[in-house]
Amino acid sequence: MNDRTKIISLALLIVVGMIATFGLVRVADARRPPVDAAVSDESLYLNAKTARRISLGFNGLVADWYWMRSLQYVGNKVLSQPGPVALDDLGKLNLKLLAPLLDTATTLDPEFLDPYEYAAIVLPAVDVHEAIRITQKGIAANPNAWRLYQHLGYIYWQQGNYQAASETYGRGAQIPGVPSWMLAMKAKMVADGGSRNTAREIYIRMFEESADEQVRDMARRHVLLLDSLDQREALKKLMQTYRDKTGRCPMSWTELREAFRVLSIPVDASGAPLDPSGVPYLLNQSACEVERNPKSEVPIK
Repeated sequence: MNDRTKIISLALLIVVGMIATFGLVRVADARRPPVDAAVSDESLYLNAKTARRISLGFNGLVADWYWMRSLQYVGNKVLSQPGPVALDDLGKLNLKLLAPLLDTATTLDPEFLDPYEYAAIVLPAVDVHEAIRITQKGIAANPNAWRLYQHLGYIYWQQGNYQAASETYGRGAQIPGVPSWMLAMKAKMVADGGSRNTAREIYIRMFEESADEQVRDMARRHVLLLDSLDQREALKKLMQTYRDKTGRCPMSWTELREAFRVLSIPVDASGAPLDPSGVPYLLNQSACEVERNPKSEVPIK
């Protein structure tokens, strides 16, 4: 048998193996009862251990398939909603099969890091215990993957468990070659875990380190919101100072123009202060409040 014949035979063997793998998955899926009446139309296909057993050595390929299935599952749920849904706020979508799908993908290929990141970002709003378990599973399989410690620290921080977050960042900081900010986050969690500055630092690092565009966009929008909240507090103080001096709220933003200039607050052509996305804030004169513009890219919450 010449080399060309060997290559063709090997290629055919791979194709047949792939077809057999997915065929077995489909057959097994057709025979298993629905997990839950509310999700009887969803396909989990197989649990993690069974999928690994019958993958015929194509674990990485089948893991990729389960990973894509996870994304499609979430995407279909999001598309069924009337309005936009934040990536880290999917609890209302009834994503009962997301954790099993991600668990299967990571069992088939324990070194596949993308599903672990997705679990850390999306799963806490769905099932925080599964989010923690799957991320810890990733750390056990990839002890030198410092980003997994970043993800687990993020989950603990979200839950307000700053001590656990600090310890997790600290463990990750011991890995050779890890960026120095991981060690700084260990101290920041204990000293200032609930502050906006800490939240901003977390989302900035997430934006810088993630290769997933959805995750990066989610992090960017969180930073916009945090910056906007700081701006609105500062503007409200300016309005309060103005009212204390004049006995009334400003009738328009132009009455605060000089204060904006001194404080280097960016304004548009009409003199209205701009939010972090470049859209002018609205002045509610009757309530003496500064309000988010509905046209703004800054999230509502």
